[in-house]
Amino acid sequence: MTGAAWVSAVSTTFFPASAAPAALTLWAACLAMLGVVLSIARRRRGSAVRRRRRARAAVIVTLVLAAAAGAASHVAFAQPARDEAGRFGLGGGRAVVLGATVVGKVETRVTGEWAFDAVATRIATGSVADAVHIDITVRAQPAEVDHPRRLDVGSTVEVRGTARAAPPGDRAVLTVTASRGVHVLTSPQGVLAVASELRRSLVRSAAGLPPPGAGLIAGLAVGDTSAVSGELDAAMKRSSLSHLTAVSGANCAIVVGLAFAAAAAAGGSRRTRIGAGSAALIGFILLVTPEPSVVRAGAMAGIAMLGVLLGRTGVGMAVLSLAVTALLIADPWLAASLGFALSTVATASLLLFARPLATGLARWMPRALALALSVPLAAQLACGPLLVAITPSVPLYGVVANLLAAPAAPFATVVGLIACLTAPLPWVQSGLTAIAWLPASWIAGTATTFSALPGGQLPWWEGWPGVLSLTLTSTAIGIMVAVPPAGSGLFRGLRRVCALLLAVVTGVAAGGAALATAAGVWTLPSSWTVLACDVGQGDAVLLRSAGAVALVDVGPDPARLEECLSRAGVQRIDLLVLTHFDLDHVGGVAAVLGRVGTALHGPAESPAAAAVLSRLESAGARTVPARAHLTGTLGDARWRVLWPPPRSHAFAEGNDASVVLDVRGGGVPAALFLGDLSASPQSALVASDALAPPYDLVKVAHHGSADQDPRLYGVAEPAVALVTVGQNTYGHPRSEILDVLSGLGARIARTDRAGLIAIWRAGRALLVWRERGGDVPAAG
Repeated sequence: MTGAAWVSAVSTTFFPASAAPAALTLWAACLAMLGVVLSIARRRRGSAVRRRRRARAAVIVTLVLAAAAGAASHVAFAQPARDEAGRFGLGGGRAVVLGATVVGKVETRVTGEWAFDAVATRIATGSVADAVHIDITVRAQPAEVDHPRRLDVGSTVEVRGTARAAPPGDRAVLTVTASRGVHVLTSPQGVLAVASELRRSLVRSAAGLPPPGAGLIAGLAVGDTSAVSGELDAAMKRSSLSHLTAVSGANCAIVVGLAFAAAAAAGGSRRTRIGAGSAALIGFILLVTPEPSVVRAGAMAGIAMLGVLLGRTGVGMAVLSLAVTALLIADPWLAASLGFALSTVATASLLLFARPLATGLARWMPRALALALSVPLAAQLACGPLLVAITPSVPLYGVVANLLAAPAAPFATVVGLIACLTAPLPWVQSGLTAIAWLPASWIAGTATTFSALPGGQLPWWEGWPGVLSLTLTSTAIGIMVAVPPAGSGLFRGLRRVCALLLAVVTGVAAGGAALATAAGVWTLPSSWTVLACDVGQGDAVLLRSAGAVALVDVGPDPARLEECLSRAGVQRIDLLVLTHFDLDHVGGVAAVLGRVGTALHGPAESPAAAAVLSRLESAGARTVPARAHLTGTLGDARWRVLWPPPRSHAFAEGNDASVVLDVRGGGVPAALFLGDLSASPQSALVASDALAPPYDLVKVAHHGSADQDPRLYGVAEPAVALVTVGQNTYGHPRSEILDVLSGLGARIARTDRAGLIAIWRAGRALLVWRERGGDVPAAG
């Protein structure tokens, strides 16, 4: 039933035109099967046992069809309202003004911008305005929000910017880039205002405690990760501990359990205990905001409490299946949510596999340790194939890290939650927050320690081959652990096949890891002078001349940058260029601390930028602010800063004040690095006559966004256009700029498709090597 609802939800949300026909077909089939059920019930001939079996099978088929039909019907009924936005002609990124209510948590993306879900109630384009009711996703730089402290779930806002259709399968109809600002009209009201203030009070209470544990307290207690630094967030992800700050079933179980226990201690009846648990659950969901995993956990807890009330507790998988099916019918767009899928799969794995794995592990270790290990092992084996589809690597120490962090998590959650609720008593809240800091610091220390260990991330295959291979590997590991060696001949043969599969995978993976690290330098062209690292949605480009090395930006993730540096054999960075301080350009700075000689940087007026520079200086780097006309050398090559202009107030800190660098000579092809400049500063750069075309290589601005001035590329005359881009929801690189570059005859090299990209000159020829490709002559 759950599988049918999930398949129906995925197919109809990605192809909404099929929703209505699918719903009608499924309901017709459901009614037909209902007729079969009634026919069997009326029949009196034949064996009663056989009739019951047939009736049971027919009922199951009817329920499966009804679940699938319910999900398809929801999409079909919602589609007319979603199609409303089409008449405003927003496909080309047209300027728009929207009135909306915030319905999702405000989150910081890797680019440094804020993103939140909202329901638009009014939309205006030019002189056309109308009332609507559609889901949207809003992205905005923090500086563009006029009252950031008032922006939370329940706020009403006016958003000015550009809109485009959201990707298929998204709950949002439009993705809105608030380039002209977000005006907060009203703060949250009523219970939402109370919840918002409670969360903020916990964050404030923890602010004076030592990092990094202080930043985790609110995340562990109420899922507020606003105080978690980029480095700690990356460490939590690399050590498989990020789920601890994503409020889920464990948190709901703790809250409901405490409410049950309190009601029972007060002598309450079963109905009273159920009422107390339900009230606590509803309040907790409102406090932490209804994320997909929280909604799933809340629905499951609610169904479980109903079972207790009716005296039919049922088994865990039945409760999970009913909860997930109900949620997919109520909100089919959850089917495409990775968080919802991970939460569901993790819960199912614990219910189905934790006990067999514990029994198997107990053959080699004490039973208590086996029980403790079985929980994180079951979750990692089940969730790994989903995670590898997003990040093609496997955390080797994840099970051990979770084993060490697990005892501290419930304590931090309970104490942190109580601290959150005692906000009216600041002295009590401060004491409880300090107590919660101890387990939070233990978890933070575990994450940073394991993320820093060598070989912590095992490179894996990308895409469907990676998902399929890791699924087979996880299954083989589970069978080897759970199936006893002294079983039947069939089981012994199955274990041999699994052992052979694991031996092959281990050999291939170990070889791949070696080539990506210690032996990686042998896999790259020895003559490279420009090397674009594949760091996902971000920039990190190495330059090399006469033994000296420069790095332009450090990408979003220290682990991926470290992998690139290791593979290139780079230990020392003579010149680090930080074009600007968005997270997709500076998030990986931890990988270069202690290695940098000089750090050339763009405007650094924000506290976040100052913090990055302070870390570099503390690790021995000399920091130099960049300005137009500044020059220097890198080995035998020369570099020149073309942008930003000195003492300019026209272009604020950020994308439009990105450092633009011209590098050439000493074996380095004439190269132009444009940072994240948008069309307006690009036009000013062309007008400044600072460019020295033609360029062998141009690093395309802002990962190939559509906000570009084609004249700049026409003046630059690039032979190779380098697009540093990863998986993203922005549509980068956009077809508009790709068409411009193709029309100029430039050879386009994209890191999302080619992986690492090396460029160098061999005589008069310019060569481009792609990790997923080969040597290609780019130009004479």
